[in-house]
Amino acid sequence: MTAAILKTWETGRKLYSEYLHKYSLEQLNKIPAGFNNNLVWNIGHIIVAQQSLIYRLSNLEMYISEELFNTYKPGSIPTQHTTREEVDELSGFLTLLVEKTRADLDAGRFVSFNGRMTATGFLLSTLEDAFEFNNYHEGLHLGMMMSLRKFV
Repeated sequence: MTAAILKTWETGRKLYSEYLHKYSLEQLNKIPAGFNNNLVWNIGHIIVAQQSLIYRLSNLEMYISEELFNTYKPGSIPTQHTTREEVDELSGFLTLLVEKTRADLDAGRFVSFNGRMTATGFLLSTLEDAFEFNNYHEGLHLGMMMSLRKFV
């Protein structure tokens, strides 16, 4: 894995973290007219997507609960108000999962990868492909949040 891929990911996660600290719980949960999700859903979504892309496709157990995965998985939408405790959990995951993934890479835990085609047409053949796609995916959602913030 290249250092640039990991640095890009870590930098993006810091930007996500700023949203959790800058906006109120009400703002994080607001779904503006014309949108089908909110700021906090986007953050939960990128967390679960990374765990699925990097860990599930590598036949490794995810560090998140199945409940969290189901709440924010692709195709989901916010169905209830996210609590302050849940926001705090997501905030912790933004940095914790970067650290755990780096440690798992250093420990050589990633030994296999199940390639797949994403819904957007990207072929993920290797773990590095998954990391690159993850950065692209997180960038898309950061852009969505930049639009959302104007309406909360």
